Amino acid sequence: MGDVIRLTVQLAGLTTVLLLGLATPLAWWLARSRRWWREPVAALAALPMVLPPTVLGFYLLIALGPASPLMALLHPFGIRTLAFTFTGLVIGSVFYSLPFAVQPLRAAFEAIGERSLEAAATLRASPWDAFVSVALPQARRGFLAAAILVFAHTVGEFGVVLMIGGSIPGRTQVMSTRIYELVEALRYGQAHLLAGGLVLFAFLVMLAMLLVERRVWRLQP
Repeated sequence: MGDVIRLTVQLAGLTTVLLLGLATPLAWWLARSRRWWREPVAALAALPMVLPPTVLGFYLLIALGPASPLMALLHPFGIRTLAFTFTGLVIGSVFYSLPFAVQPLRAAFEAIGERSLEAAATLRASPWDAFVSVALPQARRGFLAAAILVFAHTVGEFGVVLMIGGSIPGRTQVMSTRIYELVEALRYGQAHLLAGGLVLFAFLVMLAMLLVERRVWRLQP
């Protein structure tokens, strides 16, 4: 049980850190760009929200398998496959949870408006300085919301995790797949413990999100 919880927390934590880094420039571009292809890119980034997890997991399994052209690039380094590995789980989780990082960050960046950025420009701040000193502080609650959503969504993953990881004890078995195996084995007592823990976790996540949104609303002029 300890390994299952440890791997789940590690997977969710690493996915959250990676996505906050990867989604920030994408969300900033989506919020600021006026290119015609902005919304198609946004739709592509949001695709995992409506795509069945098994479909995404299937194609990721092919992409990370030993016969994949992508994996062929890594064969000289002794890496033949990332399927059924913890690294593969992280990659799958990053793809699957991408919308839950991009959407809150894009909304936070769009809420900043032009006035504060224009004021920074009049003070001869470079675009990077304006982003760091103006945009990031004002979007901090968007980052908090994104972090909470990504972490929680990753903890609750099942289809993608099962397709890519296979639920190998000590390597790729996380809480969601462990519950499935316990139910299959009719070990309802242990399944209740894990499932009840996830219900409590989900409640705390939703409560945190509501508190964050309420605080943001109260701070609005």
